[in-house]
Amino acid sequence: MFLLPVATGYAAEALKPNTKDKCQVCGMVVHPFPQWVAQIIFKDGSYAMFDGPKDMLKYYHNMAKYNKDKTQADISDIYVTEYYNAKPVKAQDITFVTGSDVMGPMGKEYVPVNDDKVKTFMVDHKGAVSVKFADIKPEDLAGEMPRKHKGN
Repeated sequence: MFLLPVATGYAAEALKPNTKDKCQVCGMVVHPFPQWVAQIIFKDGSYAMFDGPKDMLKYYHNMAKYNKDKTQADISDIYVTEYYNAKPVKAQDITFVTGSDVMGPMGKEYVPVNDDKVKTFMVDHKGAVSVKFADIKPEDLAGEMPRKHKGN
């Protein structure tokens, strides 16, 4: 049984895929890539797993395409795996960096980095854009790189 977290900021059972969990966008089995796993947890206790934040974002912004039974209003929590500590963190509480030399299982990725490490990551890994979850738009996901947002 999948256990939902108690309000802690980190989910005790979030981001622990089983061997059968597949990315809801590309179909890739996610457990071989624990450092990239992302997850959307729904209010009914069901969840969707992803092989990386980029596919989670595609799903989030086009749920009707990937799951006709769910909407954004059905979402309880969204988790990604932070780059440096490999722990689950709520997507709304992290910064995503794109355009870096760090590749995920499907190539270019939105790398989740804690706010206090973004500058270091940008320098060490040649990051191009840092953006918060709420500022990532569907049109950003169409190409390889998001457009630059004001303030970056």
